[in-house]
Amino acid sequence: MTRLLDESAKGVYIIAATPFTDSGALDLESTDKMTDYYMQVGCDGMTILGVMGEAPKLAPEESVQFAERVLKRVNGKIPVIVGVSAPGMGVMKSLTDKVMQLGAAGVMIAPNAGLKTDEAIEAYYAAAIKTIGTGVPVVLQDYPALTGVNMSIGCVNRLLKNHESIKVLKHEDIPGHRKLSKVRAAEASGDRKRRVSILVGNTALYFLQELRRGADGANTGFAYPEMLVQVCRKFFAGDDQGAEDLYDLYLPVVRHEQQPGIGLSIRKEILRRRGVIKSAHVRAPGMMMDADDHKELDGLMARLERKLAAAGLGAKAAE
Repeated sequence: MTRLLDESAKGVYIIAATPFTDSGALDLESTDKMTDYYMQVGCDGMTILGVMGEAPKLAPEESVQFAERVLKRVNGKIPVIVGVSAPGMGVMKSLTDKVMQLGAAGVMIAPNAGLKTDEAIEAYYAAAIKTIGTGVPVVLQDYPALTGVNMSIGCVNRLLKNHESIKVLKHEDIPGHRKLSKVRAAEASGDRKRRVSILVGNTALYFLQELRRGADGANTGFAYPEMLVQVCRKFFAGDDQGAEDLYDLYLPVVRHEQQPGIGLSIRKEILRRRGVIKSAHVRAPGMMMDADDHKELDGLMARLERKLAAAGLGAKAAE
């Protein structure tokens, strides 16, 4: 039986890529291998059909087909969150109903572009939660760089206070460390008694700083997810310096993969080289890597391997 998402979510909820063949069709064999890999390296959960999963480029039937394949492969071993953001509430509800029936642990909802005030944002989420049902666990995605919607600290705290079905805040505001601290402070002051999980995005570019501010882990993508897993485990075991030392080894690749526009192509290419997926194809519109990009990545990956070897570590390839 599926365990529904709750406020105790902690660790690494990896944002999964959506594998395609070189011709652009869904690659379900790679989907199985990728799903196995994320579980193999210790991810605590998965999020599918997110922005980095190219959800807007999938037909509705493809979204359901992909979700069904992942959920069947996971078979309840770890929670799977499904991105259901859509311009229309009817589309959102239809996908939510289907994936929850298939065994999803919850859904992720970002605000529609164009919401300019706290009142509009709060009204949008009230309508969305009423539409999909208050029994469906929700991840509140705060990603203004993508949506163009800026949620104030007060707005976030009111949403978390007024809607108990919001179990996780996906924190992706930049600069956002102060917002993270103030969301946690609202709990400590009693303004909002319920503590929610906070998982961070942005390829975990500021991971250790955000963990120290009160984040519970990461809800993001990275082509070396085992690093995120081990950093979390070290940090929560009390070894924050060891966690940061490990993170530092991977930082040049984290930074490189975070580039707007081409970042997804880089991530998929690394996953392909590591044997996780067969093709690095990104559906249009999307930047593909050229020869110089590949040469650049050659150097970064080789440098990482040297650093890991010198530290007595090794990147875990797909089995």
